[in-house]
Amino acid sequence: MSESKILVDVKNLKKHFSKGKDIWGRDTDVLKAVDGVSFQIRKGETFGLVGESGSGKSTVGRCLLRLYDYTDGEVSFDGQQIGGLGEKKLKPFRRRIQSIFQDPYSSLNPGLNVLELISEPMKIHGTHQGEDRKEIIAALLEKVGLKREHLYRFPHEFSGGQRQRISIARALSVRPEFVVCDEPISALDVSVQAQVVNMLEDLQAEFGLTYLFIAHDLSMVRHISDRIGVMYAGRLVEVAESDELYENPQHPYTQALLSSILEPDPKKAGQRLSQNGYTAKRGGEGNSELREVSPGHFVADF
Repeated sequence: MSESKILVDVKNLKKHFSKGKDIWGRDTDVLKAVDGVSFQIRKGETFGLVGESGSGKSTVGRCLLRLYDYTDGEVSFDGQQIGGLGEKKLKPFRRRIQSIFQDPYSSLNPGLNVLELISEPMKIHGTHQGEDRKEIIAALLEKVGLKREHLYRFPHEFSGGQRQRISIARALSVRPEFVVCDEPISALDVSVQAQVVNMLEDLQAEFGLTYLFIAHDLSMVRHISDRIGVMYAGRLVEVAESDELYENPQHPYTQALLSSILEPDPKKAGQRLSQNGYTAKRGGEGNSELREVSPGHFVADF
């Protein structure tokens, strides 16, 4: 994996939101949701991004999708910066970069049937036509565990897990290279989560996909990710190979976060750390540089 080409390159990414303006229209208070984040994602790998609610991980994903215009920094996809591109030049990248959102109930238009939902990206990007398009969609449904007979059903006729499978099929309909998975299993029943994650891994192997997998379920992130980045207060505090991060966490926040995983052994559960042991504030200088403490293992100063 270390020899794979860099597909996504993020340098000192910042996204600030205005919380108020004065009478002259100037920002009086700014929320630094993402404040100097840098990382790379290699072609074919899954990069997990974890952190508590409000840490800025979903904002990073939306910046990579260009759903947000970021405040500062650079985002390059396959060697080309996408930050300054207008909609016309950005369109080819939108086909290559797709997304799976957290809530399958709100991410699907209730007025469209499955065929229309999955056809929409194909129409926008002009891929395939007529019966050819229909056959491709039917084949995609089978790959995500649904059936051809579901083509003409509407979202309200499906369970949450089935809706998320439809969302995945829609994301794959234009044959993307990179998929931002923004907490794709958090709204699903526990019994369905493992099925969806295993399916994502199978699809990755079949289609050669690269994932950014954003989640707060730490055990599931370890299962699917090759490398993991830990976010806290808008900054990246640690990046390492998946097993290395879980077995040898270096940053105090990472240690506290991992200790919050539910432990079936009561004696071990009583040994958990408190996240109050590490506190930080948003603001100040963005921490875009991480220090390498061992090969492939990077930690922010604390």
